[in-house]
Amino acid sequence: MSEEQHGVADFLRGRWRVRRRVVDHRAGQEGAFTGWAVFADDPESGQLAYHEEGEVELGGVRRPATRSLRYAERGADVLDVTFADGREFYRLRLGEGGWSADHWCSPDTYLVTGRITGPDSYTERWRATGPAKDYELLTDYERDGGPEGP
Repeated sequence: MSEEQHGVADFLRGRWRVRRRVVDHRAGQEGAFTGWAVFADDPESGQLAYHEEGEVELGGVRRPATRSLRYAERGADVLDVTFADGREFYRLRLGEGGWSADHWCSPDTYLVTGRITGPDSYTERWRATGPAKDYELLTDYERDGGPEGP
């Protein structure tokens, strides 16, 4: 984080280019997501709203993809992450430039690790395992100074 940024929410605010590698171990397929994401203050909830849009390609099929999350500040380096509908997801607790957390979604477990890689970049790795899931999502975020939206 730069000296002007005082917490993880300050670091995240803005528009990001997103490149994600998808590895589905169960199906033996690899794919990719490319798009953008915006972290913006939501005046109604007082939370940081995350919205992602782009295109995913997996198994030779391309289709649009979106995702929305909410981030509630719980301290300078702690955010509670929820799904857009308010369900709990995980707690992002930044420590020494990185974080890790898990989320149990019956019957599978999701583990996230993240790392700030520069003043305008970070990575995130998700690993989902269990009887229904076996995949990895490896995502690179780079800050994009362009206008919000596609």
